[in-house]
Amino acid sequence: MDRALLKLGPADLVREEILALRSYHVPVATGMVKLDAMENPFRLPEPLREEIGRCVSTLAINRYPDPTAPELKARLRETFAIPEECEVLLGNGSDEIIQMATHALARPGAAMVAPEPSFVMYKMDAIVARMRYVGVPLNPDFTLDIGRFVGAIEEHRPALVFVAYPNNPTGNLFPEDAVASIIEAAPGLVVIDEAYHAFAGETFMTRLREFPNLLVMRTLSKLGLAGVRLGYAAGQPQWIRELDKLRPPYNVSVLAQSVAERLLARIEVLQGQADRVKGERAALFGRLRDLKGVEVFPSDANFILVRVADADATDARLKERRILVKNLHGSHPLLANCLRFTVGTPGENDLLLAALAESL
Repeated sequence: MDRALLKLGPADLVREEILALRSYHVPVATGMVKLDAMENPFRLPEPLREEIGRCVSTLAINRYPDPTAPELKARLRETFAIPEECEVLLGNGSDEIIQMATHALARPGAAMVAPEPSFVMYKMDAIVARMRYVGVPLNPDFTLDIGRFVGAIEEHRPALVFVAYPNNPTGNLFPEDAVASIIEAAPGLVVIDEAYHAFAGETFMTRLREFPNLLVMRTLSKLGLAGVRLGYAAGQPQWIRELDKLRPPYNVSVLAQSVAERLLARIEVLQGQADRVKGERAALFGRLRDLKGVEVFPSDANFILVRVADADATDARLKERRILVKNLHGSHPLLANCLRFTVGTPGENDLLLAALAESL
């Protein structure tokens, strides 16, 4: 028999649940006004870019990075007021930390609970880790049904709970007391995902001492370091110690450590840009509300969710006008005909509004 006929392909060897997944799609953005990925639209000031360039030129990129990253962790502690009794875990973006937590807690039969719709990677990582995923629907206005959520916790006794604070892709910030009641009710680890903290201002970082099962996770991507890829989580040492066992060796590069540490030393620049985004968010929200046929949802993040009559058709017309946004129609029943707009520069927002008015 021909030995080639005995070879097995991906369809024969890859797990069925992986075959059924779709890769995280990142559309080509060349030549587009890019308002689909919640990035900071403002570049660093020229003097600071030059300083970063000089710093990078001195790095020993022929050597592996220090996996403990002591200078970077110290800077994170100082900049973001991480309690001294808590430990810090670094990730290649917060996506890697989500993956670490999921795999660490994916004992046979273990469950993950999260609101829906929310960040898609929670469910995807649960599937990959063979963790039982329980999505708890939000109310039609995207508010949290706390009774239903706590009921799901009591029923499924999850090892892991994710709550995005503010939520992505809806943009709203759940009430602090409701989130606290989730942490209190959960028997396992609760990860509060504060990816958009810079635009919301509310945090559970100050309550880490209060909840031994709490992990606060953030990313520097939305602050303007999306290309650097750095996420971090703070929590009790006993949790960080176990999750750190799943951290790949040298997962945060020499370049990422150095650039992030240098930019965090100038946090006032990044925070100033975040404040500009918040100002643009308020202006964009008001102008979107003036458009006939657009339902606008309040946001505490750096993006705004809207509902239109036909999201697919509107998205196609926006693309024809070189405007790239996130079409969420079909991703979840509650997101029917929804589009998500990243808050851009004043000029980008003007282009979006003009194109949207022509596309409805």
